[in-house]
Amino acid sequence: MNLLKKIIDFYIFSNIHVALAGFCLTEITLIRFGINDSLVPVFVALSIIISYNFIRFYEIKTSRLNWFRAWFFSYKKELLVLTILAVLALGYIILFSKFKIESLIVLAPFALMTFFYVVPLFKIGKLEISFRNFPFIKIFSIAIAWAGIMVLFPLYEATHSFNSNVYLEFIQRILFVIAIALPFDIRDVNIDSAILKTIPQTFGIPTSKAIGYVLLIIFVGLEFFKNKDSYLDILIIILISIITALFLRFSSPKKSRYYTSFWVELIPVVWLVLMVLFSKN
Repeated sequence: MNLLKKIIDFYIFSNIHVALAGFCLTEITLIRFGINDSLVPVFVALSIIISYNFIRFYEIKTSRLNWFRAWFFSYKKELLVLTILAVLALGYIILFSKFKIESLIVLAPFALMTFFYVVPLFKIGKLEISFRNFPFIKIFSIAIAWAGIMVLFPLYEATHSFNSNVYLEFIQRILFVIAIALPFDIRDVNIDSAILKTIPQTFGIPTSKAIGYVLLIIFVGLEFFKNKDSYLDILIIILISIITALFLRFSSPKKSRYYTSFWVELIPVVWLVLMVLFSKN
């Protein structure tokens, strides 16, 4: 059991699991727009491993994530090897596949949003100003960055025209990411710095959950405004919204990190699995 726990912890805390979530959300976009044979989901997953491990290192270096410090340094060699392999694989995709270099232009602003999530845009004395430290901005910067990287970027790379369906998908993905990010803010409501003014810190946990439910209702409602949308797509969106709402309903500061870092982040995987299963019927 101890070995199994070590494997699970490494899978989660090395950001492989969140990279899988990013892979699934990107693949979902491509499937929903009828695009096949793309390495972009792999590109996104590798980018998440690299960027999130950098973020974790930076936060530990700046005396944040103290709960994570011991584990991080226990596996620093393994994390370094994983990150180097991800960099090499990313380089291969960029240089030796059909990847369109110009699509990095679309990726750039969202990648910078991820970078400046923790790295300060500027400093005022000892105070670091980053997206993470702006009141209310933290969750929105994450949602916009993820939506841009996993909707606009793959579609541009596939030379898909940006029509109303694309923009609706982009807005939907922002709403969805905020909804699945709320359990994380609820979990950390008592340990996050007060200056962050996260949604649970500002409005309380019950109201934050209500906000999440409203976002999910809008997420579903926007699906009905799309052109040539199928009943199957709508059904899957409804199912995923119900699953997300249930996880949000049972979120609390008392839940373990596995509740959010594994189970909540598993929702995109479930979404992709449902799409694949339903498409075979």
